[in-house]
Amino acid sequence: MSERFDYEQFKANAIEQLKAGVPLSGKDGVLAPLLENLLNSALEGEMDSHLEGVEREYGNRRNGHMSKQVQTSMGEITINTPRDRDGTFDPQVVRKREKILADSLADRIIGLYAIGNSTREISDILEEQFGNRISAETISSITDRVLPEIQAWKSRALESVYPIVWLDAVHYKVMDEKNRPVTRAIYNVLAINSEGRKELLGMYISKSEGANFWLGVLTDLQSRGVRDILIACVDGLKGFPDAIASVFPETTVQLCIVHQIRNSIKYVASKRQKEFMKDLKQVYQAVNKDAAEQALDELELKWGEDYPIVIKSWRDNWERLSAYFQYSEHIRRIIYTTNTVEGYHRQLRKVTKNKGVFPNDTALEKLVFMAFTRIRRKWTQPVQNWGQTAQQLAILFPDRFRILS
Repeated sequence: MSERFDYEQFKANAIEQLKAGVPLSGKDGVLAPLLENLLNSALEGEMDSHLEGVEREYGNRRNGHMSKQVQTSMGEITINTPRDRDGTFDPQVVRKREKILADSLADRIIGLYAIGNSTREISDILEEQFGNRISAETISSITDRVLPEIQAWKSRALESVYPIVWLDAVHYKVMDEKNRPVTRAIYNVLAINSEGRKELLGMYISKSEGANFWLGVLTDLQSRGVRDILIACVDGLKGFPDAIASVFPETTVQLCIVHQIRNSIKYVASKRQKEFMKDLKQVYQAVNKDAAEQALDELELKWGEDYPIVIKSWRDNWERLSAYFQYSEHIRRIIYTTNTVEGYHRQLRKVTKNKGVFPNDTALEKLVFMAFTRIRRKWTQPVQNWGQTAQQLAILFPDRFRILS
């Protein structure tokens, strides 16, 4: 146990530090010893209360103290927790195995982690600000507090109908069980809900991107209450549209036009790309599907002999590439590319860009989820022109979508 706290000496030291411009908190501040004394006194009071009545009648007695170092926003302090012979004492002021006292400090650690700081960087920042260094292991255990929140979020119930959904994956490097860097895909399902606001329905970690895993993702959405998706926007991953159709057979699948253009231009000689793109624009920027098909015929007449693979790709995927022509201009702008979910991925990468390789899948999931919780704070307003878009969807799908009053 520490000696009796000298309040007069504390007051004198505080006045001296204030005059010298020295912070009262931190490694050499005077507030930490005061807090230490108050907490230890409170623990002694808890033990006195615990040993009253029945415990004392059964012969339970004090049995020394257990010391530990605890991190606080005022600096590191030593806590001397009283023990009892029967081991029934459960302190509440500073709980067993608690190494971080202030929730505000824990929240600060989680916040620093959420914006991409490593455990080492967080430790350096806290040492600079508060004078006490927290180990990487402790910081990791603090950030683990979000794991139950992640599980609750991943299993939450969803709306029954989503008007528009984008499905895409973002890739990261993670160390595997043999300490080798491997690729992990995070499958993200970003939607516009019935109120016109963005909503991330789920994120799923897999070793690689594939239609079979997407099938599992879609089945999970269904098990959480989704019974219908009006329009799904995806890239050109083989088998993806079939996976969607097997779970949500009425969903219109729109392949990303931008992905298709990128894949096409790879096969065109660089000196001819400008001319080719001018002709290709007549296809995907046509006023309607009939005009687009006529432009595609003309594109094939001019370029089909030189680039048959490109034309064949457009022909083979035409029904799903041209799905957006059946909708109004407002809806077309939203669904013709996967730019919405790719924009979300760019925001994630701003946070994760300094992470070369994650130590494990859990570390990856924690950081990406924390980054998501910050990003979604901006998703408070409906997307542009949602009122008109919702009315058009209600007319097109009267039995499947209704505007909420």
